[in-house]
Amino acid sequence: MQCATIKTGTECSFMAKSGCGFIGGSCRVIADKCEGCDRVKAFGDQKYCATFPDPNVRWRAGKCNMATHIKVETKTEAAKVRVGQQKQKKK
Repeated sequence: MQCATIKTGTECSFMAKSGCGFIGGSCRVIADKCEGCDRVKAFGDQKYCATFPDPNVRWRAGKCNMATHIKVETKTEAAKVRVGQQKQKKK
């Protein structure tokens, strides 16, 4: 359904015929760590996450898994170390 409280006109999974079903009846503003993310949308004079109704919860365990402004570190081929190799016996 379409949001009728804060994010008017956007699709919301918490919206019902009786109103917003999220805790407190509306979405929460973004956390400071969310600045620079592509999912942040401005509604009125406040900024809200387009994906999560309470972005602060996403940052409690570390990084937000949907943040677009954080680069994920990957191992390169040079960083991989081969472990557990043994020399074979010659017969």
